[in-house]
Amino acid sequence: MANVLNTTTGVLDLPKQEIEPWVKDIANGSCVASLTPSIPMIFGPGQGFTFDIGEAEYVGESAVKSGSTITPKKQTVTPFKFQKTVRMSNEILWADEDAQLQALRQILAKIQPALSRALDFGIFHGINPADGTAAVAMTQKLSSTTNIVTVGANKAYTYLDSADRLVLEDGFAPSDVALDPAWAKDFATARSTQTEQKLYPGFRLTTEVSELDGHRASVSRTVRALAVADAATNVLGFVGDFSTIQWGIQRQIGLEKIEFGDPDGQGDLKRNNEVAFRAEVLYGWGIADLNAIAVVKAATVDEDESSSSSSSSSSSGA
Repeated sequence: MANVLNTTTGVLDLPKQEIEPWVKDIANGSCVASLTPSIPMIFGPGQGFTFDIGEAEYVGESAVKSGSTITPKKQTVTPFKFQKTVRMSNEILWADEDAQLQALRQILAKIQPALSRALDFGIFHGINPADGTAAVAMTQKLSSTTNIVTVGANKAYTYLDSADRLVLEDGFAPSDVALDPAWAKDFATARSTQTEQKLYPGFRLTTEVSELDGHRASVSRTVRALAVADAATNVLGFVGDFSTIQWGIQRQIGLEKIEFGDPDGQGDLKRNNEVAFRAEVLYGWGIADLNAIAVVKAATVDEDESSSSSSSSSSSGA
């Protein structure tokens, strides 16, 4: 086996059995990637079109055929780059090949989940995961939908039903749901009062797709972005038709070795006797119609107080 860190180009030529599963995990480690497949993309901004041509026309014998009215809908796909840079002692460069490969496996294992979650943070909330601030360029995000359901004290399924109703009213089939664990646990722990059997036995608390009350479900903390977003999102779930999302990886992922300079603002590498490793992924995504999605939110403090005041006024009036 060649020395995996012995390269003059900076881009590491990792063994295929190491890099290929990692690339696959990048595409499979998020709610968005679990609920809707990626599509092939070329580098840069792009546009997609969907067409509505109405229904077929019956033509009687010797009758004249009429034309079809085409209603195109344009979808813009925008590229967004995410990166993760990891530093370590440059003594790794002197280690034997097995030790180097083991260190790189650990680096890849740390980087992959962050790059996977980045896809969700961008499509769900349009934020930079590193500092939680809104990314101005990320104008297409599910949290912008006007279909909003606010969770109160009722059973969890009632809010799923309400979200379904909003999506159905807009002409879409609500087949998918991405849940924050705070909402997901209400389904996972729900049991029949008569038999004590689980009401949703096929539902699992994982990003991998499972079944929840007729929906393809995926669970992740990226849905709420708690402790990541710089302002509370209060989002508990996104419900609807996730095929409205088109996304893909525009740039092949690689792992770059950096030995010189200050690539991440943490000081000169040579001065600190360090080497850096950087992985980048360029996602592209577009959302055809936000009406295909409803967002389920926890009530804010103001909403809770308003609800309490209304209840108090109603009670005193009675």
